[in-house]
Amino acid sequence: MNILRITHCAGFFAIGCLLLIAGVAAYYIGDTIPLQGYSYGSQTVYLFLTGPNLPVNGVALDNINARADQGHFTTVDVDSNDHWSYKWGTNSIGGRLDAGTYTIWVSNSPNDRSRLNADDYSTISVTLGAPSITFLTPAVPGTLILNATPVEASVVINGAYKGITPLTLEGIEPGTYTLTFSHFGYRKFSTPVKVESGKLTEVTATLAHETGSIAVNTSPAGARLVLDSVDAGLSPITLTDLTVGNHTLVIKKEGFAPIVQPVRVIADQIMATDVVLAPISSSPTLPAGERGIIPVILIACGAVGALVIFNRSRSR
Repeated sequence: MNILRITHCAGFFAIGCLLLIAGVAAYYIGDTIPLQGYSYGSQTVYLFLTGPNLPVNGVALDNINARADQGHFTTVDVDSNDHWSYKWGTNSIGGRLDAGTYTIWVSNSPNDRSRLNADDYSTISVTLGAPSITFLTPAVPGTLILNATPVEASVVINGAYKGITPLTLEGIEPGTYTLTFSHFGYRKFSTPVKVESGKLTEVTATLAHETGSIAVNTSPAGARLVLDSVDAGLSPITLTDLTVGNHTLVIKKEGFAPIVQPVRVIADQIMATDVVLAPISSSPTLPAGERGIIPVILIACGAVGALVIFNRSRSR
């Protein structure tokens, strides 16, 4: 039995190719399409074509006016390795093909489509598109106008530093770029920006503050916290969304000495602050040699003044 297979592999349409890749290959009318394959047990293969506005039983590949049902085929010799090849020039076929999808048929005998039931054959589909002309308009560079809050933010475009805002960049080739704005104490902001031919593209970025947190614990608990002159609640507490940098924390509790504590906020971290409050004594203890002192205060009428008499005990 003669064996025929047709596939598309390595840029060729092939019959009997070891790789069986099915599908539709797309070309334009006027292209030259390489065909190749294998035929075992036959010295000649017969090729014909069916498709849009062609006779249903097919025509020869090299002359679309030659009908296969009238005995006209494109014949190709098979070499000693059972291999054959043919270059189908779609612009020299005795007429003009319409755009569309065509079927290439190959068989071991000169049989048209209506008589292939007694023959070995294979097929493959080829889509031919109509040639087109595209007028290319020369690209005109565009301009980028860049602003940011806060000002003097650094600008990086596609990984290359360009300056600080406010910034105007001219002569930018049309295309899509990645812009990154950065500033100390603020989070980076990146965005894709499309620059169009001959147009101004304006970008304004608002950067968010870098923030961190402080976890405040006091002993005893329940102390009033004031951060940068703003009431922050009672301890223990975690103060969040604080701007990065130095802050002043005041810790107050009735009966205890207030504490002024400098704290530093680090981006995306929780800094722990543990404070032990010192109690305030209600009656100061006098030294042993001062005990027994009795203060006496006399206030004179009609004048502002005070006479303080200390009665000391003497050691014997």
